[in-house]
Amino acid sequence: MFALTRLGTAFGSTAGFVTFLVVILAAILKYLDDPDPVQFNRMAEDMKTLEENFRQQNRSCFILGASGETGRLLLQELQERNIFSKITLIGRRQLTFEGKEHENLVQQVVDFEKLDEYAAAFQGHDVGYCCLGTTRAKAGADGFVRVDHDYVLKSAELAKAGGCKQFHLESSRGADKSSSFLYLKVKGQVEADIEALDFDRYAIYRPGVLLVDRQESRPGEWLARKFFCAFSAVSTSMSIPIQAVAKAMVSNTLLQPEQKMEILENKAIAALGKSSGK
Repeated sequence: MFALTRLGTAFGSTAGFVTFLVVILAAILKYLDDPDPVQFNRMAEDMKTLEENFRQQNRSCFILGASGETGRLLLQELQERNIFSKITLIGRRQLTFEGKEHENLVQQVVDFEKLDEYAAAFQGHDVGYCCLGTTRAKAGADGFVRVDHDYVLKSAELAKAGGCKQFHLESSRGADKSSSFLYLKVKGQVEADIEALDFDRYAIYRPGVLLVDRQESRPGEWLARKFFCAFSAVSTSMSIPIQAVAKAMVSNTLLQPEQKMEILENKAIAALGKSSGK
């Protein structure tokens, strides 16, 4: 501990010391790296052409969790690329938007405890995006399971019954229904339960630590962001900018994978996140 403290002083700043530790950890944790996303070498495809072809199909989508960090950026990405004729936000409260770019938005306010009464909100959509979630710290163990599993699964069931063909789920790196950790177990269980619904296409996104600058942040959160930002320079398996996740979800919607169900780990998400060309 004394040696590490002296090294930290020698580097002259917390950020420099964190960077040093990242380089060391990168060498140690190299074996944890995701496999190279070979299936996304097709990124040479012209995304603008794919967008135009998709746009002409006059499709609609819905977003669950548009008030959250990923959902907010997903909505922004969808509006900028303008591939859907209508975007429906399904949530527990009305969101406020200004500007003509929001003219194709529809909002459906629902009670997630009584979703069966709001089945109509899930009807008539071609594509569904789910960024819904909470934390155990905010909602407690039971509340976390209710939101991240029960609300998500019930929404997927209603979407499938309402004619939705594609379902895109934001999950987490390490999701595993057999895990002894509640967070990873719940994420893995809802992945499996939605797979059983048999959508025409089902994409699961498992990002690592999401890099996002919040307006308010505790010192520990700031230090963690600095750590993983530095770590991302030497490894793409542990963390990812949240904007890349949103971009990846949109770009992947335009592609036609060979399998009905696909799991995208952190590296694959990062590769797709670069495909929009922006």
